[in-house]
Amino acid sequence: MRVPFVDLKKQGSDLIEEFDAAFRSVVGRAAYTLGPEVEGFESAFAQYCGCARAVGVSSGTDALKLAYLAAGVRPGDEVILPVNTFMATAEAVSHVGATPVFVDCLADTANMDPSKLAGACTGRTRAIVPVHLYGQPADMDPILDFAADRGAAVIEDACQAHGAGYRGRPTGSMGVAAAFSFYPGKNLGALGDGGAVTTNDVRLADEVALLRNHGQSDKYTHAVIGYCDRLHNLQAAFLSVKLPRLAEANAARRTAAAHYDRLLGGIAGVEPIGRRDDIEHVYHLYVIQVEDRDEVRAALDAAGVDSGIHYPVPLHLTPAYRSLGYAAGDFPIAEGMAGRILSLPMHPYLTPDQIEYVAEVLESVLD
Repeated sequence: MRVPFVDLKKQGSDLIEEFDAAFRSVVGRAAYTLGPEVEGFESAFAQYCGCARAVGVSSGTDALKLAYLAAGVRPGDEVILPVNTFMATAEAVSHVGATPVFVDCLADTANMDPSKLAGACTGRTRAIVPVHLYGQPADMDPILDFAADRGAAVIEDACQAHGAGYRGRPTGSMGVAAAFSFYPGKNLGALGDGGAVTTNDVRLADEVALLRNHGQSDKYTHAVIGYCDRLHNLQAAFLSVKLPRLAEANAARRTAAAHYDRLLGGIAGVEPIGRRDDIEHVYHLYVIQVEDRDEVRAALDAAGVDSGIHYPVPLHLTPAYRSLGYAAGDFPIAEGMAGRILSLPMHPYLTPDQIEYVAEVLESVLD
């Protein structure tokens, strides 16, 4: 049996007629950059996230960059973020001239450990960036409380958490701003790159909208030095086709995850990443921990089961951040997990038979 890691072909074929109609509408009007499709999607996505505003941008990385800038992060500032995240979370900090300061993660959920913030905070700390890793919200209340006491902005990296919730609050609505990615493999993915910044701060939203479009307040009136970070009208049209189906797709992911939980719970040597009881997980990824991970992954591949590693190298050990002066052993939880984590197939079209096959292969390998 073949079990793909994601199934974007199935999703595309199911929606091809609506994608075609959206394409023809945009092309028929030659309306490619910003425009009504972007405005309509921004309004709908803001409502979905329980926010006053959403501003569409060119990628999740640019959403982070523009959110940092609009929240006041400047050269010389420090931004605290988890060490076990995708490069973009830190990369965007570097792009605005600030310094990423890493903290370790929790051993159960792999999300940011709020107890580590005090040791990382200095007089130069401008922002704290919890990452809702794998689709599970970080423990936001202690992070928000700590940030408020220190006068730091909380900017959510919600690039893996479209539709997730924490104690009844949607991801994207809890910090001063949040960044979302619409990379094709995300829970809500475009047919190319895209992103958005969500916020309840109208001033911040206006600043992001200004920065994404060359700093233009009016055509050829450049109020500030900005960027070319616009969400294309065509991608917004495609996202508007998919957004009404997001809740159903997330529910399908939760059903698949529950089936995994039941089957893998009886297999010695398999440890799924923990799940909090006070959150709504959207399972962008379903991640387990196993010993001899690379050998297990090779066996899955030989049996036709795709897998991934998110992420194999904590950021303090990546060559790009060698200059920060961190060393192996500085973040023992994240470092230990990096050698054991394995992402199993997860998408809305995953069938019970496929999940059972994955479990059978794992059991045979670990027996």
